Amino acid sequence: MSAVHRHIELNTIDVGNPPSSRNGNKWREFLFNVHDFAHLPSGRDQYTESPAFECNGHQWQLVVYPGGHLAAREDFVSVYLNPCSPGIATVTFVTNFMNKFGQKVFRRPDAQPFDAISGTLYGITNFARRSHVLDPSKNMLDDNGTMAIIISIKEEETEALPTEFVPKNPFNNMIKEKFLDEETSDVCFEVSSSEIEEDRSKRSRLSTSFYAHSQILNICAPMLASLFESNEDRSVKVASITDVSPDIFRRMLFYVYGGSVPEEDLKAHATGIIDAADKYIIVNLKLEAETVYVKETDITMDNAIDNLLYADAKNLALLKEAVMDFLAENTAEASETISFSDVPGHVMKDLMVAFSRREETKQGSQDDNNFTFMRVSELRKKLDEKGLNVDGSREAMIEALKSSGGESET
Repeated sequence: MSAVHRHIELNTIDVGNPPSSRNGNKWREFLFNVHDFAHLPSGRDQYTESPAFECNGHQWQLVVYPGGHLAAREDFVSVYLNPCSPGIATVTFVTNFMNKFGQKVFRRPDAQPFDAISGTLYGITNFARRSHVLDPSKNMLDDNGTMAIIISIKEEETEALPTEFVPKNPFNNMIKEKFLDEETSDVCFEVSSSEIEEDRSKRSRLSTSFYAHSQILNICAPMLASLFESNEDRSVKVASITDVSPDIFRRMLFYVYGGSVPEEDLKAHATGIIDAADKYIIVNLKLEAETVYVKETDITMDNAIDNLLYADAKNLALLKEAVMDFLAENTAEASETISFSDVPGHVMKDLMVAFSRREETKQGSQDDNNFTFMRVSELRKKLDEKGLNVDGSREAMIEALKSSGGESET
């Protein structure tokens, strides 16, 4: 009978009294049959990827480089795990080859938890010699030429949901109910937008009134609160705004009152919301709009510099990182087709970081504790956990973390 790897997902069933792990977590094993391995694209940096699969509430892919990743040694196969879901997921995993007799071989790496960031490959650059895998005497391929890889992922514990229903704190809804409440307001924004009349000979200004509450503005939007003169002898103080459209201002003010801006609105008005939120220091709204803009924007050779200059002008560290990653991935073409004459010199450090991070990722040697090479999202997460300002350049965020005490750069 020929030895053939079967298409199964391995599920462990314990019998008797199994030893308990230190934290009670279990492992899930996924078997990947890489068919016709010998004839898959095997040039350096050519890869084959699996369909996405789910574990720990996130989507993952297996990525195999039959001829090795760019950083691999000659004649080595590279095997990586790729997190497909947006954001950061903590994962602990090990990788094994399984020979034609069902035995696990080449177990790597040792199981250690780390934060996996979407779009970054994690695994082993020099996993096994390709010539060894193809050698029939080594029994690495089954009789159909299929290579089997097993990924074992530790299942993370989840907190049990409460069984009793407890209503949420009503404060947020109570504040939102006061949005545009003229009766209780003490300030008013007159927001003007330009409109060209039908004969296109005149430009008129249309004004929209937005009633608000100075106490809420003082706490949640001090920049907007500062627009009102403290000595004005009127029952309702009025401030004029001419640099934001009424539609954008309404969304921004609703956010100040605890509301949210739907993702479709963020997609349609990303730059308008970013500009307004940046000017009036509504930081979280600016970052939400930036995240959607980055997700929806395809960085190309034609728009890379425009996006880079915009990111630098508005302190959009996530967008700047996306552009730098693109340039690092397309170095040769970018050097030939893009003019960097208008790019400020201080952004070159971000570009060098992107190059270095890419090389360390290839080699599997990235230091997750080094602030310099951390992704923007991880830096912002650490700042937020410490109650620090998350709006700033990469350098400003790193400096804030170093100065905060509790962390030190490796």
